[in-house]
Amino acid sequence: MNARQTTSGGGVPGTSYAEFLERYPAYAATAEADALRAREFSRLDRLGHVYLDYTGGGLHGESQVRGHAEFLLGTVLGNPHSTNPTSMVATDYVERCRHRILAFFNASPDEYIPVLTANATHALKLVGEGYPFCAGDVLLLSFDNHNSVNGIREYDRIHGAVTKYVPVMPPDMRILDCVLERCLAESPRACNRLFAYPAQSNFSGVQHPLEWIDRAHDAEWDVLLDAAAFVPTNRLDLGCHHPDFVAISFYKMFGYPTGVGALIARREALEKLQRPWFAGGTITVASVQADRHFLAAGAQGFEDGTLNYACLPAVERGLDFLDSIGLDLIHTRVMSLTGWILDHMAAMTHENGRPIVRVYGPADTAMRGATIAFNVYDASGESISHLLVEERANRRNISLRTGCFCNPGAGELALGISREEMMQCLDRSGARMSLDQFRQCIDGKSTGAVRISLGLASNFEDAAAFLRFLGEFRER
Repeated sequence: MNARQTTSGGGVPGTSYAEFLERYPAYAATAEADALRAREFSRLDRLGHVYLDYTGGGLHGESQVRGHAEFLLGTVLGNPHSTNPTSMVATDYVERCRHRILAFFNASPDEYIPVLTANATHALKLVGEGYPFCAGDVLLLSFDNHNSVNGIREYDRIHGAVTKYVPVMPPDMRILDCVLERCLAESPRACNRLFAYPAQSNFSGVQHPLEWIDRAHDAEWDVLLDAAAFVPTNRLDLGCHHPDFVAISFYKMFGYPTGVGALIARREALEKLQRPWFAGGTITVASVQADRHFLAAGAQGFEDGTLNYACLPAVERGLDFLDSIGLDLIHTRVMSLTGWILDHMAAMTHENGRPIVRVYGPADTAMRGATIAFNVYDASGESISHLLVEERANRRNISLRTGCFCNPGAGELALGISREEMMQCLDRSGARMSLDQFRQCIDGKSTGAVRISLGLASNFEDAAAFLRFLGEFRER
């Protein structure tokens, strides 16, 4: 515990560390993370930051950066698309990175292969553009997918396939099992069918069951799992659950490096994808005169151009960093803090008894992650603009996020915006619509929310500072 955590909070609800430990005693077992924060993330307290945007981007530890800098200063790396000495060194580290990724997720190299990408979005694009959609095929999406998953619908439309959606149900923002079962059963089995959903919603923090993967496979669907928001604080065991495709971004897990992600694909599923083009590094032979090419086998056939080979060794270091802390410890810590914040959000009222906060998602920690979406309301029950909340947070050096977080389906349902309202709004837009125009488009309703998210460097004082901030909206 650091010195800041010993304060009682002056009677402000949610800021008593003793009360917090009494309510969430498991947090005490994560005390080594306080020493980790002082050692690896001292810049947060030194610069006065309250960082609450881990779903947007993770933070790197100081030892990660120092270790990688020392590695670069002591190593000569060449472009791996060659067999000269420096290129072979780089190639070796690329393959080491692949093996480390598989080991971290307990994925058998006989079943899975990691395609190295720029980020999770790039990984999802590879699936979308390569999946063999044709007329009669179906893409099934949960309503709370990230836009990088929603965008796959543009590929299926080109080929005459159909996009269907499984709705989430406010206020908990979960999917009813019976609805999913009906959606999985109602499409013809004779066609290609791809079911895509997030292991954890980046809007509401809801964690959808990984058991859906086997259920979809039993109904003869391929499964794309967006794990970007899930894996920073939860263990994904690909020896237990076997999605066909998994998309991740490493910066969300451990901050550095940015610009590197992975598509972890089952080997037989990867072979099903059909590349619409070829690029440098993806072919074994190409001819201009003969107008032919031969795609490289496995991951190499999907890794366009030159890999970010100077940064890939930092991925191995980052995964080692997470393992040294322990995902179970991180999970226990952030979920204790999440529970404490949710408890006090639910209890916050104005003097007239009206609630200050409305949470979009589960009100407790069961089957949810450390991401909380909400809006703030005044004493008359009117929504306070999320932009104003962000402005006030910025003045206090609190980093949170506002908007719909690239998750329009969840946002529309959570905020009560109907299909008709959206259609009328978008029909008035013409060829283009700016974000500011959209914000003014839906009368009388918020077009966005506020989101906080916790991660490996979060501590009690971050939670207490946030609750003090929310308390400033209380009207007496």
